[in-house]
Amino acid sequence: MQRATAERVQATPAANGALDVLVDAIEALAHANAFEDIAAVVRVAARRLTGADGVAVVARDGDRCHYIDEDAIGPLWKGLKFPMTACISGWSMLHRQTAVISDIYKDSRIPHDAYRPTFVKSLVMTPVGANEPVAAIGAYWREERQPTPGEIEALRAVARATATAFENVRLRTSLNEAIDRRDFLIRELDHRVKNTLASVQAIAHQTARSSTDKAEFLDAFTPRLMALSRAHALLTRQSWRSAELSAVVESALSPFPSLMDRIEVGGPALRLGPVQAVAVQVAMHELITNALKHGALSVPSGRVSLRWTVDLSVEDRHLALDWIETGGPLASAPQRRGMGTRLIQEGLPHALQGVCTLSFEPEGFRLHLSAPLSRTLEFA
Repeated sequence: MQRATAERVQATPAANGALDVLVDAIEALAHANAFEDIAAVVRVAARRLTGADGVAVVARDGDRCHYIDEDAIGPLWKGLKFPMTACISGWSMLHRQTAVISDIYKDSRIPHDAYRPTFVKSLVMTPVGANEPVAAIGAYWREERQPTPGEIEALRAVARATATAFENVRLRTSLNEAIDRRDFLIRELDHRVKNTLASVQAIAHQTARSSTDKAEFLDAFTPRLMALSRAHALLTRQSWRSAELSAVVESALSPFPSLMDRIEVGGPALRLGPVQAVAVQVAMHELITNALKHGALSVPSGRVSLRWTVDLSVEDRHLALDWIETGGPLASAPQRRGMGTRLIQEGLPHALQGVCTLSFEPEGFRLHLSAPLSRTLEFA
């Protein structure tokens, strides 16, 4: 479609006059959907309006000028980039001024060596965008001549229309990106809601299997649901990208402020993916709850050490996490494996793709987790 509008500008009969050419160009620019479409219209319209032997469209690319398109009797610089300070298009954009040069070899702003292989003897270069130019349009002639006021004003008119077209494309692109992001967020929300509901359903089902009555079920299910909620709240603050391991542990400990001086926590800064963060949060809740009911935290003298390390001396780096209870009652393995034990022994290593071992030593319960570093378990 855009090629057709550019061809329409080119096909406008000269007898119709400059006004018709300009109107057709403005109409074509209004329907442009990409910067390349704009350049295709501008190079044709600017050449017809000025009667130039060549036209170039130059985009600002940081501190360089990018000659993105041209329409000329001979090759110019299409596809090339030059420093802003080394070409007349850069000068025009930096100074926000139109340059009118009747003899390029008498003007110090012109890089003469770059022009010698071309047909250019005189030119007009005008910026696109009044306050912060984003491009420039150049009209070139093969003979030394003084461009007329009408030619200069025609090029400026095209530049003003081009600036509006560039802004329209930018806004249209931003709008499309916003719509795409909205759609992505809706899909992501749907995915997370389904995952959350599945998690809640699984926790409820497993808790119910281990409960003898409604009161026991609520006593076990409610704290687990709150642990899941805290994990989601932590991830929401991080836009569901990741969460630091230390922050996950702190969140798991937050319902138990009286235990803070009895649980020693430490390790390097590591980041967890969303799935891994939820698994660690839920497992930490079960470890704390078990320690309060049966382990070291069930007596005043008991303590817990939670430490994690990464051995940097080996190429195959792994997280080593240890939960060690001391000072509590004699540890013994449970007669049946409940919901909490399954969450720790199966859910945690599955999420981290690692290995988890539980040991019931005379001095206290111990957990050791080994998991490889990956993009969902990495240094912060």
